[in-house]
Amino acid sequence: MPPPFWALHAGRRPFLLGRMRMAAALRQFFAARDFVEVETATLVPSPGNETHLHAFATDLTAPAGTHTRLYLRTSPEFACKKLLAAGERRIVEFARSFRNRERGVLHQPEFTMLEWYRAQEPYEVLMEDCAAILALAAEAAGSKRFSFRGRAIDPFAAPERLTVVEVFARHTGIDLLAMLLGQGRATILYEYPAVQSPLARSKSCEPRLAERFELYACGVELANGFGELIDVAEQRKRLEHQMAEKERIYGERYPIDEDFLNALAAMPEACGIALGFDRLVMLATGAARIDEVMWTPISEM
Repeated sequence: MPPPFWALHAGRRPFLLGRMRMAAALRQFFAARDFVEVETATLVPSPGNETHLHAFATDLTAPAGTHTRLYLRTSPEFACKKLLAAGERRIVEFARSFRNRERGVLHQPEFTMLEWYRAQEPYEVLMEDCAAILALAAEAAGSKRFSFRGRAIDPFAAPERLTVVEVFARHTGIDLLAMLLGQGRATILYEYPAVQSPLARSKSCEPRLAERFELYACGVELANGFGELIDVAEQRKRLEHQMAEKERIYGERYPIDEDFLNALAAMPEACGIALGFDRLVMLATGAARIDEVMWTPISEM
């Protein structure tokens, strides 16, 4: 058995203080840009409907003794989009999120997702946000570079931008997962195939591609952003397909959030992004594992 987290706290404390400074700096960043910080529910009727995301389930017991199945959210995405439909225009959340079947150097079952949304703005503006946040995180941590497992980047350098098509053309015959994305400087990989982007809208000029990008640094995926799909019928079709695949592969499925689908009809065009805050802290502080930047991580079982 590994030692309990409290026995390791002294070694983690410098990373945790860096985390505190980064959170404060990011809150100032978003406040200066007229974002409203929100706090959405952690316990939800649907945890999300992507095939390979696994949720923690629980039961809500009413005073009469009846039971309702609820889940810990895998992200705050559905709730944030409901707030956009309700009239909010720029929102941000430091969201405690939960994912089952995920454990390792870069994964913990409970983690913090930094999500923000911009109504009536193109998704490219999120790429500019990401570049600014990398530099801000480095300043807050007192770091001139991000590093992880022998790989390093300059967080102050503008990220290179490559389409998925360009990457495959450049690296034909190379396993995409083995490519060292985000080396020297961060990399933004954009225009993913639409079939791999169930919550993103398709490009108007090429419907086979989606308005979706991912941010990589030191070979680590940091963020996933896209132009939001607001076509209710198309979104329902995609979510039902995702759940059919989940049932085929894993033998289970999650309910579709009808309130979320109804909200899409009132939601303005928008873009949104989810960034792994713990991973960002790791890279900025030089921590070797994600549990080193968490105040009370779940110990190995």
